Amino acid sequence: MLRLPRLRYLRPASAQEAATVAEDLGTRAMLVAGGTDLFPNLKRRQFDPEILIQVPSLPGIVKEAGGFSLGATVTLAQAAADPGLQVFLPGFAEAAGLVSSPPLRNAGTLGGNLCVDTRCNYYNQSHEWRKSIGFCLKKDGEICLVAPGSPRCWAVSSSDTAPVALVLGATVELTGPEGSRMIPASALYRDDGMEYLAKEPYEVLSAIQLPAEPGVRTAYVKLRRRGSIDFPIAGAAVALKLDGDIVVSCRIALSAVASHPLEVPGAGEFLAGKRLDQEAITAAAELAAKPAKPLDNTDLTHFWRKKMVRVVVEQALAAAAARSA
Repeated sequence: MLRLPRLRYLRPASAQEAATVAEDLGTRAMLVAGGTDLFPNLKRRQFDPEILIQVPSLPGIVKEAGGFSLGATVTLAQAAADPGLQVFLPGFAEAAGLVSSPPLRNAGTLGGNLCVDTRCNYYNQSHEWRKSIGFCLKKDGEICLVAPGSPRCWAVSSSDTAPVALVLGATVELTGPEGSRMIPASALYRDDGMEYLAKEPYEVLSAIQLPAEPGVRTAYVKLRRRGSIDFPIAGAAVALKLDGDIVVSCRIALSAVASHPLEVPGAGEFLAGKRLDQEAITAAAELAAKPAKPLDNTDLTHFWRKKMVRVVVEQALAAAAARSA
């Protein structure tokens, strides 16, 4: 049985206090919200902090002029079941409802899913397994075992909510010891399996702002081995605006095919001004799949996952088009 290491546990009163404590403690500490991804990683000794700092409860889901504000400690189950999100941003509610399983969605948080650790078959194993084959670059080793000639880590981003946040043009609030700052959700990520977040380790992702532009239709489609529990093999988020059956604008982003949630602007630009028929959807899906570069480091074969990118994009476009504006 894998067990957690001995840890101290701190409960600061605010996000700013949590960030201050995290900055003071440095690499000795890690922030934790729901812990549904962090705790298994700690059991596998993928991280080795001495102290956990609990992110305190933050404001819930608030409908505002032009969109929604969601505190980062809103659970995935709450986001999935929220009537406002289901009506105005169904793609985001879908994505939250497709993460893992019902019990874990009751504990896992929106902020945790946006910041979820990148994954790889050579990394997400027990300490003994990783030691037996030689540690990988992401933890304790010197080379990326899936791409030994590469100087970087190729672990993949497996967040379901991040691609939807990107296509909506969301912004996130990062709270540090001196206060808060807002950045586009797209600026939160780096294309690097190790340094995958473009924020300071001590900063707390405290809120996300989701625009709800009139007429924009959203959808998220996730492919995984099983209907629950599993991380995505491929996923596609779509934000689509139509004038009749003519595309006014379209944004598409992918999950699980790169070390960051991958927006594919070429596919959306191709659709702009075109009639959204099956021929256009198929052509756009082909364009969306081109930048996807899955490697042999997650579930099932990488060449099959590459083909499936086209399928999930087609399904997401069709689902968004079928929704009322």
